Parts: sequence; C-alpha cells; structure tokens
Amino acid sequence: MSSPRRVLITGATGYIGGRLVPRMLEAGHTVRVAVRSPGKLHAVPWRDRVEVAETDLNDLDGMTAACQGVHTLYYLVHSMGASRQFEEEEAGMARTVARAAERAGVRRIVYLSGLHPQGVELSQHMRSRVRVGEILLESPVPAVVFQAGVVIGSGSASFEMIRHLGDTLPIMPAPSWVTNSIEPIAVRDVLHYLVRAMDLPEDLNRTFDIGSRDVMTYADAMRRYARVAGLRRRVVFHLPLPAPRLSGFWVGMVTPIPLGLAVPLVQSLQHDAVSGEHDIDDHIPPPPEGLAGYRRAVALALKKIEDNSVETTWDVHYSSSEAAADPLPSDPDWAGRTVFVDERSRTGPARPEQVWRVIESIGGRNGWYSLPLAWQVRGVMDKLVGGAGLNRGRRDATDLQVGEYVDWWRVEAMEEGRKLLLHAEMRAPGRAWLELSVAPEGDGSRYTQRAIFFPRGLPGRLYWWGVWPFHGFIFPSMARNILAAAAALDGPGAQEARAGGAEQAAGRITAPGQGPVRG
Repeated sequence: MSSPRRVLITGATGYIGGRLVPRMLEAGHTVRVAVRSPGKLHAVPWRDRVEVAETDLNDLDGMTAACQGVHTLYYLVHSMGASRQFEEEEAGMARTVARAAERAGVRRIVYLSGLHPQGVELSQHMRSRVRVGEILLESPVPAVVFQAGVVIGSGSASFEMIRHLGDTLPIMPAPSWVTNSIEPIAVRDVLHYLVRAMDLPEDLNRTFDIGSRDVMTYADAMRRYARVAGLRRRVVFHLPLPAPRLSGFWVGMVTPIPLGLAVPLVQSLQHDAVSGEHDIDDHIPPPPEGLAGYRRAVALALKKIEDNSVETTWDVHYSSSEAAADPLPSDPDWAGRTVFVDERSRTGPARPEQVWRVIESIGGRNGWYSLPLAWQVRGVMDKLVGGAGLNRGRRDATDLQVGEYVDWWRVEAMEEGRKLLLHAEMRAPGRAWLELSVAPEGDGSRYTQRAIFFPRGLPGRLYWWGVWPFHGFIFPSMARNILAAAAALDGPGAQEARAGGAEQAAGRITAPGQGPVRG
C-alpha cells in the first residue's frame, strides 16, 4: 500500500463517495471532502475525522483552494440527468475541476465511469459519463478512469431495481434490453479498486475496465437474484421492443426508483456492459478474498439489509423535489401567511422512550399505522406524476439520521427522544411537513402529530380541502395505533407486537474538530 497522503473526495455525500471516505481513512490517508452544503455531513459517522471544503464544483477559485496540498482527487459526481442541460453542465464541472487540480498541483485524478461498448450510439446518461472521463484524461493532470458495470450492493440503485422487480413480479414481461449482456460488480470490489488507485504509477493516464468476470444477461441477473433470495423461480420473457422510456416508467412504478432516475438508468442498459480488457490485473491485484461473483454480491447485499447495516443508499443525494427544502418556519412566523395545520394529540400509558422508538421507526416496512391502502394509493398517485412514491422505504428499519428519506418524506430535523420533523417530497401544490413528538405526561406520555401545509395559490388551497376529509380517517387512527404499538413494547409478546405493527402499517475548509479555516 502507498504511504499516507491527502486526498480530496467530491461526491462524498453520494452512494460510492460515502463508502469510500471511511475506507480511505482506514488506509491511513488524510481525507478532505468538497461539498456545497456542509450541513449534509453533520450526521455521518466520519464527519469529525475529515477536512471539509465548502465549495461548488463550478467555482474555479473555490475548487483550487480545496485542491491545495492534495495528492489525489476522486471525482465521484454524476447528476443522472437532473436537468435538460446536464451533459453540458457535467462537462463544464469536469473542466473546472481539472483546471483547479492543475493549478493546485494535484498529482492524479480518479474517476468512476461505466462499462460501455465502442462504436455505438450511447444513451445521454452514459454518453455524459464517457465525456467526463475523456475531459479528465485530456487534462494535464494524469487521470485513471475506472469503467464499472452494474454495481451490486445494499442500497445501490441498480441492485434496488433488480431486488424490487424480483420481489414483486413472479412473471416479468420485459423489453428486449433484458437480453443484453452485463458484467455486474460488487460495491466492495469497486471500493477496493478506488482505494488501491493510490498505488498506481503517478504518470498513468488511461481507462481500466473493472468487473466480476461473471457475465450474464439482465434477465439471468433477475432469475439468479430470486434464487439467492429464496424466492420461487422468476419467469422473465422479453418483448421485441426496446422501449427505454416506457420500461423506465414501468421500473419507476414497480421499484423505489423515481421516474426521473429510472428512465436514464434504464436507458443506460440499452447496450451490453461487459469488460473489454482486464489490464487492471497487471496493476492492482484482486481483493485477498477474490472478486465477488454475482451470487455472492447479492448475498452480501441482502445480509446488509437484513442486519440493518446499510452504509449508504442511492437516495443519499438524490431528491425528487424541485429544490432543497427550506427550514420549517417557527409558529410565530406564520402570522400573515396562509398555513393549514391538522394537529392530533393523545395520551397513553407508554413511557416517552417507548413512543419515541415507534416514532423513529415509522415508515418503510413498519408502515404508517393507519389505513395502509390509503397510503399506498397516495404513493402510486405520486409516482405517476414523477414523485418519490411510497415504496422508497428507508435505509434502516429503526435508526434515522437528518437528511435521510422515509418513503416520500425527508428527515429535516430531529430532537432525539422528543421530536421528528419530516418534509414532504411528494408532488403537491405547496410545501408540507409532518411533525411527530412525544412528551412525558403523568406516568405515561402525550403524543402529538401535526400535518403542516403552506399552499401555493388556489391549487394549494383546493388540494388541502380535497385531502382534509381523508385526514379525519387517517390521522386519529395513526395516533391511536402509534401509542398502542409503544405500549406493547413492554408487554408480553413485545417482539410480536412490534412485528405486527410493522406489517400493519472561495472555498472554505474545515479541519476535523475545528471551526472553518479559509483556504
């Protein structure tokens, strides 16, 4: 292994970047992360062990400051087609970062791209990734571009797509792309190559294909997933139509992947994704335990999900909302504004810590403790208009962190043991929050829930009055069932009660442990 050096990781709040940071720390390197919003890092376990550079990837001066003293820059950013001009935007960011790395004297850039065939018309999504790799390779700073296939790991978008299709559909009519060949790779093996990139010669400037050497069709991948997951045999048959947009819509409706992400993800599957060379073996040996084949990668991912030990997910940085959520104004600030509030409060014998355990585990497989069909219908409606939908679930069944998703909600604030504030990412003509709180009362607790909605014009007002009758059915039973589930935690058969409830329902750099330091 190479001697310890300072590395800069962009995309540290993403799926791969969020896993790479702790592994680089374990390897003894000094890690700096470049983020636009440092607040997104406050809940990650490694926050106090890294340097934080607050900058935008389009800010040449800020990125140059972030690159000062850095040996290797990891470029792990991809927008997945978040805007119509995303190809131009991604190319522009890559040029800015490459220029900043040159100005600061960075010795190497490492980028993660995707496997793709040569000489064919690629999807817009894959074309953009390839172009970013070319820009970095053309820059004066030597670059290593790893081209990986479908990444299999707990929480990855590709794996979640396979998992939910396999779990949901015993018979799957699918477009012709399911017959294309793919070479999946376990996320742990991707991370192995990224970490060991520090050992490569500094003047190396090229692409490397990385894969598991386990080649199959996409249909085979879904069948093999079912076998590893202990499901009945899945029947996958293809229709003689590529239909990438239609199949992207279908994937978005069946899986937790929002339509805005499902369509470009499916479009990237229109061609074979298989390694064309294995030159990486001459430079980086495989992991000591060997490359994980597809079945082993699936088993490892399912074990992580079962153990509630998923490190990061595809949705760590992806949001279906049009803009970042604004903080919920305090109650006195509502004066003079139109705001609708549905507040419910109940007392019960459960202790506050019991009620909090139920609050913190709400959503996902645990449900919402009232009329599950109504929630599911609302989730389908949200999916149809491009929202997050209800089947997005949550990263961990019992633990929450600020910034994480819970179905169509995002955790905006949390006071441990007392209050949880969720901001809605569903499509609606206004902004909505759900606040769940608990406080001691006598020998028990008082549970309070508030649905808060700031309407946007007349459509927002009509929307609120349209859903208000349903609130009269959903919210009272929700409060009642949450208190009942909390009370059952201490009683006989508490585990069964919990299971039953679940079924029911200018760069600025900050050094570790220090305040901001101007770069």
